[in-house]
Amino acid sequence: MKQILFSGVIGLFLSLVGTPLLIKLLAKKGYGQFIRDDGPRGHHGKRGTPTMGGIAFILATLIAYALTKVITSAQPTFSGVLVLFLMAGMGLVGFLDDYIKIVKQRSLGLRAKAKMAGQLIVGIAFAVLSLNFADSRGQTPASDRLSFTQDFGWYLGPVIFTIWALFMILAMSNGVNLTDGLDGLATGASVMVFGAYTFIGVWQYQESCANQITAGPNCYEVRDPLDLAVVASALMGACFGFLWWNTSPAKIFMGDTGSLALGGALAGLAICSRTELLLALLGGLFVLITMSVIIQVGSFRLTGKRVFRMAPLQHHFELKGWTEVLVVVRFWIIQGMCVIVGLGLFYAGWAAGK
Repeated sequence: MKQILFSGVIGLFLSLVGTPLLIKLLAKKGYGQFIRDDGPRGHHGKRGTPTMGGIAFILATLIAYALTKVITSAQPTFSGVLVLFLMAGMGLVGFLDDYIKIVKQRSLGLRAKAKMAGQLIVGIAFAVLSLNFADSRGQTPASDRLSFTQDFGWYLGPVIFTIWALFMILAMSNGVNLTDGLDGLATGASVMVFGAYTFIGVWQYQESCANQITAGPNCYEVRDPLDLAVVASALMGACFGFLWWNTSPAKIFMGDTGSLALGGALAGLAICSRTELLLALLGGLFVLITMSVIIQVGSFRLTGKRVFRMAPLQHHFELKGWTEVLVVVRFWIIQGMCVIVGLGLFYAGWAAGK
């Protein structure tokens, strides 16, 4: 359990201290955010705010994980490293997107096909690798069965699993990206979900089928639950530190660098902890905001009318007169309730099998 404490504290410290250094570097180079003219008027004052802040918490997470292993003399696991690989890989795609936006001073960075290709390459590599590296019990980082709080009977097979994993990775990455429209909104929501996965990893470790002494009839067949908790704790701490500088008025934005990385990390944790469908509840705010965009686009194309004043959903409430801080806090409350419901169902799933 020391690993979880160390990774969270180190991630928090590095992000809290490293983010202002990144702000100075980005400001010196003139790497500021491009703001769309068709967005809420209150956002025009944010033009020029340093972006690509995701670099700070990505590096903080990676270093926190590595230092934790050195301090505790613990060995890295394939599950933990794969989730970090997915986070960093998606973050790299986002970084290229952000960099092109800044250099060419336009709201669109990478071309859609190039951006999608980058995400697919990283996602496919993760999916393929996660079905390998079995431990002594034959458990691989991921399972080719569908899961909610644990695996259940639907066997997917390697090909369908890869497609399913790609869907989750793309959905969560773009969900966090859409949510990242107000100061601190996506960062704060992510902190809550990573906190939930820290708890889930600890619980699964304590109730692991690998523990022959305490294993019960409803034990968890997860390859490296404790190390997944270490990764989640590092991410939670790093995002907390970044939130200090990202909250309103934001001194830095995470950009696609951060949002794609966070979405990838969330999907990776869900896949490796066998809680794939549960992620839709734990990350309920991301799902809600993504659905608002789908509804808006679908309604306009079918009827020529818009359901919301503007999508994503957070901007709809801004245009209704809510202040930015009010929207963020209320959406955080919604996300908090989603996490509570998700963890409640996770526990209920375990209790039902006792």
